[in-house]
Amino acid sequence: MRKAQLKKYAKLIVKTGLNVKKGQTVFVAAGLDQPDFITMVVEECYKAGASEVFVEWSHQPVSKLNAQYRTLESLSHLTPWEKAKWEFKANNYSCRLFIESSDPDGMNGVDQEKMSKARQATYPEIKPFRQQMENRHQWCIAAVPGKAWAKKVFPSLSESKAVEAMWQAILHASRADSKNPIKAWKEHNSDFRARCDYLNGLGLKYLEYKSANGTDLTVELLPDGVFTGGIEKTLKGRAFNPNIPTEEVFTSPKAGGAEGIVYSSKPLSYMGELIDNFSLRFENGKVVEVKAEQGEALLQKMVSMDEGAGKLGECALIPYDSPINQSGVLFYNTLFDENACCHFAVGHGFNECLKGFEKMTDEEIKARGINDSMIHVDFMIGTADMSIVGIKENGERVQIFKNGGWAF
Repeated sequence: MRKAQLKKYAKLIVKTGLNVKKGQTVFVAAGLDQPDFITMVVEECYKAGASEVFVEWSHQPVSKLNAQYRTLESLSHLTPWEKAKWEFKANNYSCRLFIESSDPDGMNGVDQEKMSKARQATYPEIKPFRQQMENRHQWCIAAVPGKAWAKKVFPSLSESKAVEAMWQAILHASRADSKNPIKAWKEHNSDFRARCDYLNGLGLKYLEYKSANGTDLTVELLPDGVFTGGIEKTLKGRAFNPNIPTEEVFTSPKAGGAEGIVYSSKPLSYMGELIDNFSLRFENGKVVEVKAEQGEALLQKMVSMDEGAGKLGECALIPYDSPINQSGVLFYNTLFDENACCHFAVGHGFNECLKGFEKMTDEEIKARGINDSMIHVDFMIGTADMSIVGIKENGERVQIFKNGGWAF
């Protein structure tokens, strides 16, 4: 991959993704897969005015060893230095960048029961810091090729060629393979704004999903809910793009307002393992039954993590002919695969999808219908024949999606 194009990608992540401002601290979380590219990102952060940039390196095989050998008691609490790091991030309005590159199968064999219990134990310690940062910090998730990930996606290629093919797929999906990626993203964000404005003007009460694969689900929307997509803003008005790539227009539905069944259309990589060919059935807004050809026990564990884990936290609208789906590449990674077609997420909802959230307490936001959970897991449900109909309070029906794509 040409160095010049990678520099454009690094600049896109820093300028459009994070939108780093003068004097800000930046935390970069990355694996050991592409250190030269991470170096480019760090340099771009400083060029954008960052006062300090900290890279937090990780290595999935080491993470797996920790999961296997540490006791549940050891995994179930934060050390003083971990707490101090969370506190520093929360108090300094830092930018946070997460670079994906891990092997989708890299945590196979880990005791998921132990890891779930450990996560449940540490979540109450982490939650106050996350709440303090929510909607106050710029953040972004992007990706680089890991060797094992690349071989998973392109198994017929040699390791080096698979990594090269992975770079090309990532840059294309991220709209970073053009002469001016930042300009391309400005146009992309403008399209998001126009679609959100239209949807927000309809006053919809329900979304009705149907597909020939058996999906037949009705989702209730929030009376004061909004659709958003692309650019987000902090409470101080700093714009950023949290996902590179992204193709979704999304909202958070009313917690406890889903009825029917939905079938997956792509595999889900969760906690380093795959869940495939699965369905979730909802009654009174909560998952009451799951089925999966692969990973059913893990799927059941996922939707049982806490009271809100089995409720919807997000509805995302993405045309089936999106650039990622058209590429024909199955990434085995939610950042990319969720942007191939329509998806839902179970778990935590987004405060910013509720009008006036910035003036409400967390308890008030939850009472208004935004789901609360320790998890937020996206799974793909879009198909080439998917129909999505919006239903207004008076019963008027508006076609939102037809044959898998926008109807307007």
